[in-house]
Parts: sequence; C-alpha cells; structure tokens
Amino acid sequence: GDALPLQTFPPSSQQPVPVPHPAACQLGRLPARPLLRPAKVCQAGDAYTREKFQPQPTRDLEKEKRRLQKILALGKDEAEDKVEQVFLQKKREEIAEPDRFEELMNEIQERREFLAEMEALGQGRKYQGIVLTEISQKLHEMEIIDKKRSEEMRNIITKAFPVGNKSKLQD
Repeated sequence: GDALPLQTFPPSSQQPVPVPHPAACQLGRLPARPLLRPAKVCQAGDAYTREKFQPQPTRDLEKEKRRLQKILALGKDEAEDKVEQVFLQKKREEIAEPDRFEELMNEIQERREFLAEMEALGQGRKYQGIVLTEISQKLHEMEIIDKKRSEEMRNIITKAFPVGNKSKLQD
C-alpha cells in the first residue's frame, strides 16, 4: 500500500540517465547576494530623510473668480477666444490675396484666348465687340490701380525722405 518509487531503475543493459531537477525543487541553495538590506544601512542613507516643504506659487483668487464668472456668463473662456483669434489671423495671413492687377492681366489674357478660339471656329465677328469692350474695361481698371499705387509710392518716398529746407542741403 505504499506509494510507488519516484525513480525507476533501468535494466542492467542500459546505463542510468541522470534526471535534471527544476530550480524550484532546489530549496537548499541561497542567492549569491542577500535581497534584504540591514536596517542600519537603510537608515544611514537618505531613505528616511524627509524633503523640506517648498510652497508653490499661489493663484490669484480674484482673477480666477472673474474668469469663472465670464465662463458662466458668456459660455466661453477668454483664453479659448484668444487662441481662436490667433488661429484665424494666421489662417488669413497664409491665404495671401492675389493681386488685383495680376487678376486683371489674367482675365485679359483669357479673353484674348477666347477670341482667338472663336476666330478659329469662324465666330470671331460675333464675339469681337463684346470681348474688346471687356478688355478695355479691364485696362481702365488697371490704369486706376496703377495711379493709386504710384500715388502711394510718392507718399511713402516723401515721408521717408522729406524735402524740407533746401538751404540746409545746399550748405
């Protein structure tokens, strides 16, 4: 009624094969270094010293109250509005408006090409008056823009280099 033996002996014709034991079964062996440190070693180090309390900068409670009142009244925070405004300004700057003078030049070129295509199809006389009128209107608008720009440049130049007393320049 006893338990069967854990090891069976091989027949005499075979040599016994050593059975490897898992590491968990070897309880008699100790680790090379002890896992726990003695209390004196822990106390000698900085493990038991407390850090000195350093207060953080305090909040301005009145400013915080005003901010929360604005949030409740308007439903938005000022900081969010500022971020949105900065974002919109950057977006506007990125989308550079094309110069109206350049636009007019492109429109004139398109009308010339259209007129050339119509002449190639034999319909040139039909559209020639309309297209030439549109081109003259665009040229007139370009002249107005050119006059404004030259006037602005004159103003900038006179502000940058004022022509005051000529007698000082002659001396």
